[in-house]
Amino acid sequence: MSTPFPFTAVVGQDDLRLALLLNAVSPAVGGVLVRGEKGTAKSTAVRALSALLPEVDVVSGCRFSCDPGSPDPGCPDGPHEPGAFASRPARMVELPVGASEDRLVGALDIERALAEGVKAFEPGLLADAHRGILYVDEVNLLHDHLVDLLLDAAAMGASYVEREGVSVRHAARFLLVGTMNPEEGELRPQLLDRFGLTVEVAASREPDQRVEVVRRRLAYDDDPAGFAARWADEEAAVRARIVAARRLLPSVRLGDGALRQIAATCAAFEVDGMRADIVMARTATALAAWAGRTEVLAEDVRQAALLALPHRRRRNPFDAPGLDEDKLDETLEEFGGPDEGDGDGDGDDDPDPGPGGGPGGQPEPDDAPRGDGDAAARPEAGEGGEPQAGAGGAGEQSPARAAEPFRTKVLSVPGLGEGAAGRRSRARTEHGRTIGARRPRGALTKLHLAATVQAAAPHQRARGRSGPGLVVRRDDLRQAMREGREGNLVLFVVDASGSMAARQRMGAVKGAVLSLLLDAYQRRDKVGLVTFRGAAAEVALPPTSSVDAAAVRLESLPTGGRTPLAAGLLKAHEVLRVERLRDPARRALVVVVTDGRATGGPEPVALAGRAARLFAAEGTASVVVDCESGPVRLGLAGRLAGELGGTAVTLDELRAESIAGLVKDVQGSRPGSGRAA
Repeated sequence: MSTPFPFTAVVGQDDLRLALLLNAVSPAVGGVLVRGEKGTAKSTAVRALSALLPEVDVVSGCRFSCDPGSPDPGCPDGPHEPGAFASRPARMVELPVGASEDRLVGALDIERALAEGVKAFEPGLLADAHRGILYVDEVNLLHDHLVDLLLDAAAMGASYVEREGVSVRHAARFLLVGTMNPEEGELRPQLLDRFGLTVEVAASREPDQRVEVVRRRLAYDDDPAGFAARWADEEAAVRARIVAARRLLPSVRLGDGALRQIAATCAAFEVDGMRADIVMARTATALAAWAGRTEVLAEDVRQAALLALPHRRRRNPFDAPGLDEDKLDETLEEFGGPDEGDGDGDGDDDPDPGPGGGPGGQPEPDDAPRGDGDAAARPEAGEGGEPQAGAGGAGEQSPARAAEPFRTKVLSVPGLGEGAAGRRSRARTEHGRTIGARRPRGALTKLHLAATVQAAAPHQRARGRSGPGLVVRRDDLRQAMREGREGNLVLFVVDASGSMAARQRMGAVKGAVLSLLLDAYQRRDKVGLVTFRGAAAEVALPPTSSVDAAAVRLESLPTGGRTPLAAGLLKAHEVLRVERLRDPARRALVVVVTDGRATGGPEPVALAGRAARLFAAEGTASVVVDCESGPVRLGLAGRLAGELGGTAVTLDELRAESIAGLVKDVQGSRPGSGRAA
């Protein structure tokens, strides 16, 4: 077994370490979501935490880690005799992003259940994680059906495995810790809310701190055991402090004044539901216990708000998480309770320094992450009318702000796909309505009971059946074929040339694309963005699951110059070619946003037509959003749509009725194409 990197040797990342330690003190806080760029010690810190957790007592021989003091009466390995128990280290179980459903919840042997009436159950990762940590790296990339299972287990504290009426239940209470890079996509709101705390991490911009990170990492890689031994005293001290804080936790007093501050803070920041209030109360209590106090103070409430509220304030995926700290301080001051600081604890002293040396583990101001920040929150480039340098050259205008997004109807790809599970186009999936049966290829996952019985019935006499039970062999088993929905690649090809540069029109264009991006987020699609202007086209955003990254690129998109339409289409065709090699099962939908004009170079219109016919020849679903305006209209976008084999719709039609129905009609009328549901 490899030696983990010591938790106390992690440089900086004070909020991350504090959030993890608070959950070690009080698992009821509800886990941690760690958001940040790659290479910021997210996984290292989480894996190191398990070595600090106290040992747990379990019933001897129980595969489900039952507590000998209160064993689960419904445990599949029960009933348990009193007295037999053992102690073992707390487990940290990792859930791979590509895990199967059976790997997560466990597998039930359907063949034995049907033939012998025996519940032969092989526990999954949820059983392994009971009373420990369940860690999901890249949690935002987890498939929807696994997310649903996690939500059920987190809500009920138990896991249920059901196969055609045969069910097994076992306890599954665990500390959920997830890490993610927001550039790769956001979490579903339901799962996001299940994390008690969230932490934003970024690499330090201080050279001295970066040097120390490299020095410690190289020393660990050269001699993991020796490096860990040098930090053994610090590790033991933190472990002892966790144990002491756990013992103190039941004695911590959460006064009415602190409760008023918690309630007022949650109301002031308009968070949904009451889970935020409960998490803040538990976090503030854990902070006091960690500091060795028996009284919750205002600084505990403040720190709890900074950890528990940012991810609960988001109203859509384009909102940046975070809190207005000035507003937070004003709320705490306004609702400061009269009982604050006059309990039995040492509330008059300075708050205990956390892992980073600041109050409660807060990083000092000089250690605050310094990055580019959210581009959507910065002033627009070129504000004040100053021209910007770029591909457009002279005449390029500063970016126009997007109009308010609106709801669109479903825009789907025709036919029946087999791509990743999502919510857009029809596809053969592991989940959905049953449409038939087949022999299983590999392990059986979804039994088609009627087809299995039908396959076994003719052989009962030959197999010597004498009783009421059905004699079932492996060859009789049938896999259910199901139809559900898949996620697609929605590739936006946006004209940013001078002919599109009217600010009111470009704002409407951006608002329409933003609306489709929001729809793509809800339907679990990948998105990409190609823009063309001046003399060339560029991939503004390679295909990704992060629609908010696409929104940021769209917001800062400048306009100006000629209209190299052919270059834009050819660039989009190349993006799709590469993406098919990476993910051949994912089908694409191309959305071209243009007025249809093509300028620059010899025969630009004819060249654009030849580029468009490449998409039609490959059967790529497409739609053209016609941005032409004015009293005289040339209808160039309609011609382009014909070359693409798709349809054209104006901005007004897009806003009023959406383009979903038109896409279905045109794509469904193409020879050899199916009609999307």
